[in-house]
Amino acid sequence: QVQPVESGGGLVQPGGSLRLSCALSGSIFSINTWAWYRQTPGTQREFVAAGVSGGATNYADSVKGRFTISRDVAANTVHLQMNNLKPEDTAVYYCTGTYRKQVGSRPATFWGQGTQVTVSG
Repeated sequence: QVQPVESGGGLVQPGGSLRLSCALSGSIFSINTWAWYRQTPGTQREFVAAGVSGGATNYADSVKGRFTISRDVAANTVHLQMNNLKPEDTAVYYCTGTYRKQVGSRPATFWGQGTQVTVSG
């Protein structure tokens, strides 16, 4: 299983922006589905956003209009652009999804290690 590398988290003031990245290393053919979840201590992991290769996207109501999920096909990387951040967005963010190692192969699942986003002012 591929272990993606997450980056882009950090500390930001309310109203600020961050861009998270989730890069799959190694030789793979494509990312087929992708999503972001977030979690705070003592809470269930919360769905944030998702996309599929057909172009459809889905967002949690709490982030609609503020977050944008995308995929860089050439770089095998998933992004989450987060604008107008609020203190309640503070969490560890995890990327996940499915990928193919080569054409015609069965899809496999990936999970990122998590990156901390802290919104505080």
